[in-house]
Amino acid sequence: MEWLLAQGCVVVCAGGGGIPTMYEPGTRTLVGVEAVIDKDRATSVLAEELHADLLIIATDVDAVYVNWGTQEQAAIALAHPDGVAPRQLPAGSMGPKVEAAAAFTRATGKPAVIGSLDQLDAILDGQAGSRFDATATGVTLRRV
Repeated sequence: MEWLLAQGCVVVCAGGGGIPTMYEPGTRTLVGVEAVIDKDRATSVLAEELHADLLIIATDVDAVYVNWGTQEQAAIALAHPDGVAPRQLPAGSMGPKVEAAAAFTRATGKPAVIGSLDQLDAILDGQAGSRFDATATGVTLRRV
């Protein structure tokens, strides 16, 4: 991957799912374990290891929302990595993506954005998605 990046290629990789396994201690016997291989966290760790300037978690929604499905619904436009607690988001929602983006920003000091793949240009311009930035103070919401 580092070679491809050095050649100017865009590398899309990392994944999750599958069956988590490990070697039994002291053996070469592979056994199943209770664990989750989270693709968002794997992507965050990979971006950190590759010294990425920006982590984009592209999904099918335009941003992370608070108060989803209510009249107070609002998109997170900008947040400090400690400004949004993933556990405050409904189960099965954007929690793992927020956790991965915040972890990348905390570890590197570089921004991470969660947003829609079809808005990639606007995300790169800082005009779309939910941006996590170590220099942000609190959380800035965008009413939709």
